[in-house]
Amino acid sequence: MYFTKQLFFVLTAATCCLRSAAQKHPAVLQVQWNKTTGTSKTISTLQVVENPMVRPGSPIHRQTFNALKDLGADFVRYVPWFPYPKMAVAELKPPTKEHTFWDFTYLDSTMEAIMSATEGHSVVINFSTTPAWMWKTEKPVVYPENPYQVFWDYNQGQTLRDSSGQEIADYYVRLFSWYTKGGFTDELGKFHQSTHFYKIPYWEVLNEPDLEHHISPELYTRIYDKIVSALKKIAPDTRFIGLSLAHVSNPAYFEYFLNPANHQYGVIPEGISYHHYSTPSFPDQDVNSYQYPFFEKADAFLDKVRYIENIRKRLAPQVFTTINEIGSILRSPQITQPIPAAYWNLSGALYAYLFLNLTKTGIDVAGESQLVGYPTQFPDVSMMNWQTGNPNARYWVLKLIHDHLGKGDQLVATSFMPRQPDGIVAQAYQTSKGRRILLINTRAAETMLELPDTAKYRAIYTVDMHTGDNPPSEKKLNNTQITLTPFAVSIIQAD
Repeated sequence: MYFTKQLFFVLTAATCCLRSAAQKHPAVLQVQWNKTTGTSKTISTLQVVENPMVRPGSPIHRQTFNALKDLGADFVRYVPWFPYPKMAVAELKPPTKEHTFWDFTYLDSTMEAIMSATEGHSVVINFSTTPAWMWKTEKPVVYPENPYQVFWDYNQGQTLRDSSGQEIADYYVRLFSWYTKGGFTDELGKFHQSTHFYKIPYWEVLNEPDLEHHISPELYTRIYDKIVSALKKIAPDTRFIGLSLAHVSNPAYFEYFLNPANHQYGVIPEGISYHHYSTPSFPDQDVNSYQYPFFEKADAFLDKVRYIENIRKRLAPQVFTTINEIGSILRSPQITQPIPAAYWNLSGALYAYLFLNLTKTGIDVAGESQLVGYPTQFPDVSMMNWQTGNPNARYWVLKLIHDHLGKGDQLVATSFMPRQPDGIVAQAYQTSKGRRILLINTRAAETMLELPDTAKYRAIYTVDMHTGDNPPSEKKLNNTQITLTPFAVSIIQAD
């Protein structure tokens, strides 16, 4: 016991001495501006999920869509989803011999706001929730009449009542036509006119089928083929994205879906998508401990990404990949406890970390999730402060990356001397706007760095706990020594 205590004090003293020495002699960043290590093809973006807080009448509706417009991102993903059936499903009741029940009252308003805020940019639309009556269930699914009342049990059934998939394909043809063709003809031959003629460049087929209805790879591929072959007839220029998996633990989804032999004639997979959320190790873990499981789980996910990329390149090299839900989740969607302020910066640093590593892996799109959450609706995933309507640190990290880095940037050789500081990640770029250096502090500790003397530095833009819900700070650099505060994300502008 005496020896153990003595060893503890010796190690503690040694650690303190090392930290002190590191501050006196900070690590020096090394950049070889003439040595390219890769070219980015990764687009930074986000997803918007339909819920009452994004709708007209919400106290933060205007600020939310202003933030979306100001971002100016491509590949913005919009998902009306099942907890709010009246906001997500256009035909909530099956047609009879006398009537159909098409109703876009609650679908149109947010769709219109999305298309307006993203004008001039590409979107990925995913009306992911299928009518419950199209699935075999023990009894009809009864949904709330109040469109704003949450209902988590809408997605019932695992077997389609029309096993061919034609009924579900017809539903999506009519829904798609409502938004792109000015209307559609229903099951009884009646024409329903709309005023919409949107251009939808990307359409994603269903969302998280491994969770929603627990759809097998074989059934999902059959449904995908039916929907895509039908939509291609009226939208030949639209590109389609498949899978949209919640988990990537089962490679059978990728092996089956990406194999051309498993698709009907004329259907060629064009894009795939899947998701990642880092989580604490256990409920009520302290915020200062999140830094370890969050990034460990991110690294484990990146190993899966590389594995999936090998499957894609082997079976369908023409397919692009969008990882369109990236974030962190603390607890269940019903969380109502206060979230520590540092969490938003940590989660922002996590996105920056994954964006950088997905760029190195050659992923096409990295989409942060999601624009608006709030208590009972995954508040820990929000990029907006639902109380003030101001974007939070997660949004500002995305915008910082989007404004400075993008597709076509040249990654150049970047390292540290004498060693990489704990938790500090750096990458230098040659961009069309000039030289940039991305710095990410993945730890709850302040770290000092020395910049290389191979460039002239103009400014450093930073999102950290000092900036809060405000835009990134901007500081002129008068010397080569900088300090990264806990969970800071910075971009240095250099000549």
